[in-house]
Amino acid sequence: MREWIAKQRLYFVGTAPLDGDGHVNVSPKGPIGTLRVLDDHTVAYLDMVGSGAETVAHLKENGRIVVMLCAFEGPPRIVRLHGRGEVVAASDPRFEELFERAAFEAPHDVEAARRAIVTVDVNRIADSCGYGVPLMSYEGERPHMEAWAEKKLRVGGEAEIEAYVAKKNVESIDGLPAFD
Repeated sequence: MREWIAKQRLYFVGTAPLDGDGHVNVSPKGPIGTLRVLDDHTVAYLDMVGSGAETVAHLKENGRIVVMLCAFEGPPRIVRLHGRGEVVAASDPRFEELFERAAFEAPHDVEAARRAIVTVDVNRIADSCGYGVPLMSYEGERPHMEAWAEKKLRVGGEAEIEAYVAKKNVESIDGLPAFD
């Protein structure tokens, strides 16, 4: 399954708060080089600065997470990795060692935009058909993430990215704490 996972182009992460009125979150993630199988029961992904922090807030509250991959090329298949997640923030002393161990292929070299690494202790793997998933061809990665991060650095340096995180990533849309 490791080989199949590495061949996919993107993955999705799903989390939810404990509050039944809270918002369920599903986030597309990629490129696939930001996801790694660390061992038979652990996966990790590199979390980049983004427009929200739902996943991080949900994990801090309750730890529940599912990582889903589906085949857009080749035989139909969907794989869900259910587990308990932990957020290792970029400021955490464990971050650099985990980053090296995972050998992530970061989408760009702007280190200040590397927000965290999410590790998942996988306790259930669901492998199912993907008959409803359309066949799609891969055209390439979008340049926007790198361009955004480089512009932030050009305009105000790392402090500009930190200010963005402080404005957009402190809490979830439901008010749960995410990043300090």
